[in-house]
Amino acid sequence: MPNFTKTAIKQAFLKLLDERPLKQITVKDIVEECGINRNSFYYHFADIPTLLEEIITEEAARIIEEHPSVDSIEDCLLAVIAFGHENRRAIFHIYHSVNREMYEYYLWQVSEAVVTAYLDLLLKEHPIAENDRRLIIQFYKCVCFGLTTEWIRNGMPDGIEQDLHRICELKSGSVEEIIRRSAMKA
Repeated sequence: MPNFTKTAIKQAFLKLLDERPLKQITVKDIVEECGINRNSFYYHFADIPTLLEEIITEEAARIIEEHPSVDSIEDCLLAVIAFGHENRRAIFHIYHSVNREMYEYYLWQVSEAVVTAYLDLLLKEHPIAENDRRLIIQFYKCVCFGLTTEWIRNGMPDGIEQDLHRICELKSGSVEEIIRRSAMKA
């Protein structure tokens, strides 16, 4: 059975995070928003950073679960961008706070998961060295993370999907070429 108080705390926090910067949210604000006492908050969470970390971890797991197999690097990037669009204000409030490191850690996890899912699918029929596999995943994880971080830093402008599509068109075949070269080395 789900813990309704814990869920209420998370929902209240997310509502407040959508309204104002993270540094302006207190435990008092959260408990007043969801109608509980401070002890109930501290029963479930040590502090606001712990609450934020749990929410970010759960959201990362949800995104990863919703995209168990992706068909392209473009799909990897679009999964992360879609989440950004859905949670624009909250992401800005986290990104521009002292907890940016936590958000970047979350984005790093999501980037790695979607890239790994895609490359595992692609590499399934191609025997390549484990070190090459690790390097390919690392490279595309950095690409996904870097493009997404730059998009957020620039204010999350609309139109990123078209830019990503064009980048992917320009780089089309590069993963396959990497696989071919890895197989030649083996």
